[in-house]
Amino acid sequence: MAYFFTYILLCQNSKNSKHKFYVGSTSDLKKRVASHLSKANKTTRNYDKISLVYYEACLNKTDAQKRELQLKTGFGRGYI
Repeated sequence: MAYFFTYILLCQNSKNSKHKFYVGSTSDLKKRVASHLSKANKTTRNYDKISLVYYEACLNKTDAQKRELQLKTGFGRGYI
């Protein structure tokens, strides 16, 4: 059975002490995190330290995407 994942990265920049949480979803978590770490993603490229801090598995893509959108709302940010 193939799972889909919703994940949260903590992205930090040591130069200016900025940080943010990045929320996404994917079918291949290891590959997606490696993509972020290799600076292949525009959104996280400017951060020098990226850590996977949370993930959850879903049974289908729709559920993973719904959870991603939920975590991007005010309620979701409070949960994070």
